[in-house]
Amino acid sequence: MGRVIFGALAGISATTAMTVAMRHLRPLLSHDPYPLPPREIFDRVSPNGTGGLAPLGTVISHFAFGSLAGAIYGMIPRRQRPGGVPFSLMVWAASYLGWIPAFGILKSAVRHPIERNLLMLAAHAVWGVTLAASLRELEAATADIFAGGPKRDAPANIKRG
Repeated sequence: MGRVIFGALAGISATTAMTVAMRHLRPLLSHDPYPLPPREIFDRVSPNGTGGLAPLGTVISHFAFGSLAGAIYGMIPRRQRPGGVPFSLMVWAASYLGWIPAFGILKSAVRHPIERNLLMLAAHAVWGVTLAASLRELEAATADIFAGGPKRDAPANIKRG
């Protein structure tokens, strides 16, 4: 269970880095007036009338998916785990070439402008690097700094004499 939780936490960390990358790369698509896929997806699957809640809903759903994908990554045994970037590209392909168009949410990425796909691939690569590094650090912290040891603040045995 710990691997799943650590993977989910790493996924949250990675989604933060991915969001930063998307925000800073977005101006490179100045000729593309459409919102980036997380918002497009949220708008397509959310009930009508979300109004002012759409930005918050987009953030929550984006982080929920990143956490879920991270949990899946964490479930893979360490020795069999692919690198973060290959895993992130598999997530991108399974999503933007697979289930998202299959459910009619968005058209396939092969029908999106190349610059938009490059931005999303770069953002996913950032997610993958951060995911792998975060999970590695959480696993290492569990083995050392969170592993325990002598209790510094335990009450001392006081001998009265």
